[in-house]
Amino acid sequence: MPDKLDDVARLAGVSAATVSRALRGVRGVAEGTRARVLAAAAELGYAVSPAASSLATGRTGTVGVIVPYVDRWYFSRIISGVERVLREAGISLLLYNLGDDAGRARFFAEFPLRRRVDAVLVLSLPLSEAERAQLLSLGAPLVTVGTEEPGADSVGIDDHGAAVTAMRHLVQLGHREIGFIGETAPVPLGFTTPLRRLAAYREVYHAVCREDGRAPEAGFETGGGFTVSGGEQAMGTLLGLPRRPSAVFAASDEMAFGALRALRRAGLRVPHDVSVLGFDDHDLAGLLELSTVAQPVAELGEHAGRLLLARLSDGKILTSPAILRTRLVLRGSTAPPTTR
Repeated sequence: MPDKLDDVARLAGVSAATVSRALRGVRGVAEGTRARVLAAAAELGYAVSPAASSLATGRTGTVGVIVPYVDRWYFSRIISGVERVLREAGISLLLYNLGDDAGRARFFAEFPLRRRVDAVLVLSLPLSEAERAQLLSLGAPLVTVGTEEPGADSVGIDDHGAAVTAMRHLVQLGHREIGFIGETAPVPLGFTTPLRRLAAYREVYHAVCREDGRAPEAGFETGGGFTVSGGEQAMGTLLGLPRRPSAVFAASDEMAFGALRALRRAGLRVPHDVSVLGFDDHDLAGLLELSTVAQPVAELGEHAGRLLLARLSDGKILTSPAILRTRLVLRGSTAPPTTR
């Protein structure tokens, strides 16, 4: 392997200084010249020092990802999609797992992003004005998934519309008494997604009750914490009501999995006794025959990765969020209600 740039310079027909600028990504080198230098360097097996490249360009080759819960299926799938796109561009991820409100406060107090990242990705976390200003003060591109922030690009889904579609499916099957497993106030970390899905549930269910001339059933809304164990506990609460619902809409598949387990342990059949509908299309949803709203979770991450690359390239912010499509996937966990 050559230990100087001279061999690459001679093969490419340019000066050693031009080779250095071309390989380090410094601006001012014509694309044709840069391509010739890269070809010569590849032929001779020459690689520029990453440290030198970072000093020349002012970039670290790293994107910081702020994630509420790194161990949750939804977030891990998004991170996988982002990483796949950025890895191909030679960019690494630096994960910051908040975990809870205390972890969030500690992160923004210590603010370890300075001089460590070229861009920032925030997953599903609504920012306060102070937090947003702090992130934008880095002068680095900011992209969000699942929320919209001034000064940032964003990608997400229509949570409200997707949840309305789910509820209308249950109503069209003939269900009039529909329970909800989601999140109850106060919502951890200020998440807005659970509230949008809850609002959609209320919109459809309360409309059904008005049509029937009756009040919504008390206790039909329960909190499941977006976990399997939380969903199981919430389903147990619904089963303990004087009149149980004939169908349940869970705002995540993992809560739906817990509901299925609670129903099985109670000796009830799905969907004969109770229909269950989830949200996500988790990897295990098909195995458990769960009807659900499929959202393109990995694609959300991939799209966010492409937004990051675009912002790093041209610095332009999109004028509107990118909204990816969802779809209703019908399996064996939903059916018309039976007479009880």
